[in-house]
Amino acid sequence: MYQLYNSLRKNARNFLFGYRQILSFSLYCIVTKAMAALPSFIPRKGVHMKAFHEVRNYRSDFMVWQCAYTNISFLAHWHQEIELIYLRSGSARFCINEHNFTARAGDLVLIDTGDFHYSDSSEMKNELDFLIFDPSVISPLYRHSNYAHPLISSEMLKNCGLTEELASLFDTAHTELQEQKPYYQEIVTASLRSFWYRLRRVLPREAMDTSRNRRSHMLEEMQQLLAYMDSHYSEDITLSFAAEKMNFSESYFSRVFKRLMGINFVTYLNMIRVEHAATELKISGNRVLDIALSSGFNNIRTFNRVFKEITGYTPSQFLSLDDPDSINLSYYKRKSPHQEFVEYDSLTLVRNDERSVSHEKTNPVPQTPHS
Repeated sequence: MYQLYNSLRKNARNFLFGYRQILSFSLYCIVTKAMAALPSFIPRKGVHMKAFHEVRNYRSDFMVWQCAYTNISFLAHWHQEIELIYLRSGSARFCINEHNFTARAGDLVLIDTGDFHYSDSSEMKNELDFLIFDPSVISPLYRHSNYAHPLISSEMLKNCGLTEELASLFDTAHTELQEQKPYYQEIVTASLRSFWYRLRRVLPREAMDTSRNRRSHMLEEMQQLLAYMDSHYSEDITLSFAAEKMNFSESYFSRVFKRLMGINFVTYLNMIRVEHAATELKISGNRVLDIALSSGFNNIRTFNRVFKEITGYTPSQFLSLDDPDSINLSYYKRKSPHQEFVEYDSLTLVRNDERSVSHEKTNPVPQTPHS
């Protein structure tokens, strides 16, 4: 049943965007792991999250998804697909692999396979059109685009003669994926490839030099580290240990982690541990001390303090709740009281106010619904 999911999604409004940029990512970790821990109660749809790796499960062999939203942000994540974000109106802030920038109406944001990305646009109005597709749609041998910057401005698109083709691409994808008439896959593929290769013809790209290779390797190692933390949270994972796994000094690792994730290392690890502890408290019947130790906390005092900071309750108070699924998560201060997760969609998407999503363009296409 959706009770826990809906409760967590509503209570996200007490948390989002507290630590400037993406402390909200921590709730994203909590929600997604809670869903993973309760598969029998929460029917999944088309997207699975583990840590902040989005794995999209398509209903057919045509791996293209399109949808549009008004006034949203999205939480830190990465995926294998290429993602194009077209700003129909307004403006939005993005961070992609440590590139921080603001995009405006008419701009295109290009997120390549494996890129770390999030958007903190809580004080902005926008209409964002998303087009996400597997790299194999472009080419079975696709590796990386190597574009010099993820932001492609409206002026640059105009100078390259691609403004109309970009709008046509998104409109074609929306119509064809919704109607699914004969040969719709071929039409969408042709539109994507035409725009993609015309873009590659004119846009500057970075050479795969030594520094870029090092950066690519660093991002892969960070992905591996996060997967390790997700699986080994009960162990003694220190900042020193994590930095050593990345072959970084502690100070440099801390800076890189915060820039990529928008949240510091210790807070991220504590969020993972508290989510596990909350689940155990609800379903295991074990002693609080045993749960604290199995969740990675060294003593009950630290566990009680961190648990209350994150949930708003002490473990004993949490256990006494008549309906723990309705817990009111009192996280750190937020930017807006009106932020909430977009219903029936990826848990990375956060709407920035109470305006309804435009149904003219925002209904997910049938083959790739979000969870």
